[in-house]
Amino acid sequence: MSARAGRVLGILLAITVGVAGTSAKTTAAPQTSPDTLEATLAKVVKIFGSGGVRNLESYGTGLLVSPNGYVVTVWSHLLDSGDVSVVLNDGRRFNAKFLKGDPSRDLAVLKIEGENLDLPCFDLRETVDASPGTRVLAFSNMFKVATGDEPVSVVHGVVAARARLSARRGAFGAAYEGPVYIVDAVTNNPGAAGGALTTLDGRLVGMIGRELRNTDSNTWLNYAVPLTQLRQPIAEIIAGRGPPPAPKGDEANLPKTSAIDLGLVMVPDVVYRTPAYVDSVLPDSAAAKAGVMTEDLIVFVNDELVQSNRTLRTILGRIESGDAIRLVVRRKEKLVSLELRVPEHRGK
Repeated sequence: MSARAGRVLGILLAITVGVAGTSAKTTAAPQTSPDTLEATLAKVVKIFGSGGVRNLESYGTGLLVSPNGYVVTVWSHLLDSGDVSVVLNDGRRFNAKFLKGDPSRDLAVLKIEGENLDLPCFDLRETVDASPGTRVLAFSNMFKVATGDEPVSVVHGVVAARARLSARRGAFGAAYEGPVYIVDAVTNNPGAAGGALTTLDGRLVGMIGRELRNTDSNTWLNYAVPLTQLRQPIAEIIAGRGPPPAPKGDEANLPKTSAIDLGLVMVPDVVYRTPAYVDSVLPDSAAAKAGVMTEDLIVFVNDELVQSNRTLRTILGRIESGDAIRLVVRRKEKLVSLELRVPEHRGK
């Protein structure tokens, strides 16, 4: 057995043991086969570029998204010079050209310089969303474990929540403030940014983000940006057009839905992170008909974690009139799932 085959087998055994060691009550999830693991590893590349000073690593990770060599990664210092190289899973090394990026989405697209490549790649049309509890694998070149044909690292974890990114790097806030998957595993290490988050059967879920700290707790985040958020900007860049602009200014700040539109009166904000407790429910409102009760604590809205009244306002502010809403509330010692719809006549 070759050293590479041995390491891939070791990765698979570690994943299998991790899955087998979970509670028997957990719903059965798709399993990872050697063929699936090898196929996914082949779609992840190692990127080498600027860095090497002031704790800035000169290596990172990327995702192949087309057979002719388009690579997606995070917007980072690695791309600050024209000397960027991409190493494939089989050890082949190519120069790569930075095409265009979108700092507001922390996204960059590269093109491998070569012809008739016919490379294995992720099909962006087949990316999937994940819900809390989904078992995932994180593929990345963390800590520069791979420089040639060695396989990148694979970490097994679980999607803990989907939430808005509120994070910083040092004293500076993160440019991307959209939804992310919070992962219950240590995935965002040096060199991991730009790696793949997939389901156990190899379907692409997200792109691993940079090393960032949560602005509220000052703890390191392990997260990935959903590919469903990046799919259109990537397609526009590959087609030679600029990415569609992210919402900004008054348009981004104008809330579409509020708690009162649903018939919810929340407890007053007395501290920065006041828990999202329901103070009262308006009679005959959407919330009342759905079964929301006074003193319910809103925990999730459409699979996004609600950490406070402030985050509840942010999440609801993105929901359109007429949209369906899934709530998970804590009622005494139980979690209760509820469904309601934003009234169409709101604001008229």
